[in-house]
Amino acid sequence: MEELILTRISKADRYAELFPQIQHLIDGEKNLIANLANTAAALHQAFPNLWTGWYLVDRNELVLGPFQGPVACTRIPYGKGVCGAAWQRMETLVVPDVELFPGHIACSSLSRSEIVVPVYKDEKVVAVLDLDSTERNAFDSVDANWLEKICALLAVQFASL
Repeated sequence: MEELILTRISKADRYAELFPQIQHLIDGEKNLIANLANTAAALHQAFPNLWTGWYLVDRNELVLGPFQGPVACTRIPYGKGVCGAAWQRMETLVVPDVELFPGHIACSSLSRSEIVVPVYKDEKVVAVLDLDSTERNAFDSVDANWLEKICALLAVQFASL
C-alpha cells in the first residue's frame, strides 16, 4: 500500500515531506554519526535506491560513513570516482550513466546512475552524500536541490572535524 502511495506523489513532494522529518530527527541531537545514520536511513526509505550514504573527508581521501545498502568501498582517493570528483570540483555531480563517467569506481556492479552532493564547512568539503540507483537517469535537478538542502542542515555538525 505504501509503495502505491509513493508512486502517486512527485519526487519534489516526497522531498518536501521528508525535509521537515529530517530536520526533526537531527534537531537537538549533537552526535554527528547518529544524525548521518538517521538521515541515510530516512532517505533510503523514502527513495529506495541501491545505496544511500556518506563519505567523510579524512586528509586526502574519503572514508566510508553511515549508509544503507550493500557493502561499499571503504576509502576513495581525492579526485577519484564520482565521489572524489564531486569533492575535488566542490559541486554536486549528477551522473545519468555511471558507465560513461571516466574513472567511475564500481563498488557495486548493480549501480547504473549516481548523485553525489558535497557537504561544506568553512568553504571546505568535509563529506559527501552519495546515492546510487540500479536505474539509469534516476537523479536530476530535483534531487540535487533537495539533497543540497539536507546537506546544508548537517554541515553545522562538522565543526568537530
